[in-house]
Amino acid sequence: MRGRCREGPRTVVLAALVLLLVSTRWEGSKARPVAWGHLGAGSSQRARNVVMVMCDAFDGRLTFYPGNQTVILPFINLMKRYGTVFLSAYTNSPICCPSRAAMWSGLFTHLTESWNNFKGLDPNYTTWMDLMQKHGYRTQKYGKLDYTSGHHSVSCYLWSTICQQRSNRVEAWTRDVDFLLRQEGRPMVNLTGNKTFVRVMEEDWQNTDKAASWIRKEATNFSQPFVLYLGLNLPHPYPSPSTGENFGSSTFLTSPYWLEKVTYEAIKIPKWPPLSDMHPVDYYSSYTKNCTGKFKRKEIRDIRAFYYAMCAETDAMLGEIISALSDTGLLKRTIVIFTADHGELAMEHQQFYKMSMYEASSHVPLLVMGPNIKAHHHLSNVVSLVDIYPTMLDAASMKPPVYRCRMQIYRLMHSLQKQFNKDIARIPIPQNLSGYSLIPLLAEMAEDEVSSRRLHPTWILSEFHGCNANSSTYMLRTDKWKYIAYSDGHSVPPQLFDLSADPDELTNIATTFPEVTYSLDKKLRSIVNYPRISASVHKYNKKQFINWKQSLGQNYSNVIANLRWHQDWLKDPRKYEDAIHRWLQMNTNA
Repeated sequence: MRGRCREGPRTVVLAALVLLLVSTRWEGSKARPVAWGHLGAGSSQRARNVVMVMCDAFDGRLTFYPGNQTVILPFINLMKRYGTVFLSAYTNSPICCPSRAAMWSGLFTHLTESWNNFKGLDPNYTTWMDLMQKHGYRTQKYGKLDYTSGHHSVSCYLWSTICQQRSNRVEAWTRDVDFLLRQEGRPMVNLTGNKTFVRVMEEDWQNTDKAASWIRKEATNFSQPFVLYLGLNLPHPYPSPSTGENFGSSTFLTSPYWLEKVTYEAIKIPKWPPLSDMHPVDYYSSYTKNCTGKFKRKEIRDIRAFYYAMCAETDAMLGEIISALSDTGLLKRTIVIFTADHGELAMEHQQFYKMSMYEASSHVPLLVMGPNIKAHHHLSNVVSLVDIYPTMLDAASMKPPVYRCRMQIYRLMHSLQKQFNKDIARIPIPQNLSGYSLIPLLAEMAEDEVSSRRLHPTWILSEFHGCNANSSTYMLRTDKWKYIAYSDGHSVPPQLFDLSADPDELTNIATTFPEVTYSLDKKLRSIVNYPRISASVHKYNKKQFINWKQSLGQNYSNVIANLRWHQDWLKDPRKYEDAIHRWLQMNTNA
């Protein structure tokens, strides 16, 4: 109709639209309301600030139905209501350092060659944050980064032990050796504190406090836009005692305060196939994670409940950052992103931890909220963490939308856009990236601007080359299909799942639908020559192990016997040393 203004869902031109969002902010055990400032047209006149909160081991399925019925996550729900949630977001490698290397570089794992938690990016690698700083952004990082070589296995966690640090890489290097050893403690739960104990993961809370304080005391004084990154350890399991059966990072720890946020009745007990029916790589993973024994239903339910409670504590930290932005009036011109490096199996497929392409391990949360970001928007497009790099650069120079309204309003908005173009130059996006900007999917944009963008393909790639899996693993995820290939493509059988009919991934239909399997494998090979990559990883593992063994000299036998697999190794040390010796002698020049 003539004379009627077509307005964006989050912007009212020349009007003050106030969005009062009442949610919960934890301050000890008390709560207070949080009010957001308006997200009106004025918030679009300058470059956006960007805040990213990245946690560790958060199952992305908890951010939408039915997973979100198990635990109360108020700030994730707030982001869903006033922003966009991706329903099919994936890690590019389901383990900490390789996944983060992909996110910070925008490159697939076979391009970064981040094969395990010990091998990541060079410390001087140019990340998206470096480029944003170069183009005038103030930048700040707090908490867990874990994307450079040698960092994770040396000093990733304050609570790591020397033995754990060494084990992680050695287990990855020796995954082809013909032995089977438990590398983790049996998963367990631990309830600490009382119903008023909130700050269970104190290290994460301290980093959250620093980030919130930086927003309140420093960011408010900046004349230029800023980008803030906060990395959390939660809801990653905690380390278990360094001696005895429970060794490794296999403890799900929380307090009654957070456990009350979990709806026990909604917890789903996963179905397990008989061990004899397991895929060979799954069996290796389950065994090395110490999960092939008997578990009572209560044990499984408790592990899952404690994990969900840890997710609730993570959500509260996200809330502290949103609250700081709201309190300072910065929220109206800040894009907020919440994601994770990978998921957590929490006893699905008879495993905990990650290192798997199953949904619980590979599916990550990805929520985006801010000015000109579509509100209450659910996207089913498959995306992955490599898309963060170009999205960050694109978001930094995203233009405000121009709505076709009455001529006077149109001219005003047009002048604002021209001023924006003068003030903020678009940050060039490198052409060699594996990822694609998600801004065309997220933002309120003119049709001609969307059509000029490099649109995201209908697939994502994830790969894994680390410990607790005795084969390099490659996942191609498309609309409803998940195809998983291993090693050289023929020595280990592939897997195919129709996630629309089998969301729990209980039935491998690779041989039932050979045409689909062939087609997806052909597509995967067009993206990555995975047999060649697998051979390169095998060669790398052997070379690294030889160098490590030589560096230990006469201490080798003692050190290798007392890594995380010590309980099994010490029963027959000679047997396992001989197995390694045979492995080193085979195909040395391969």
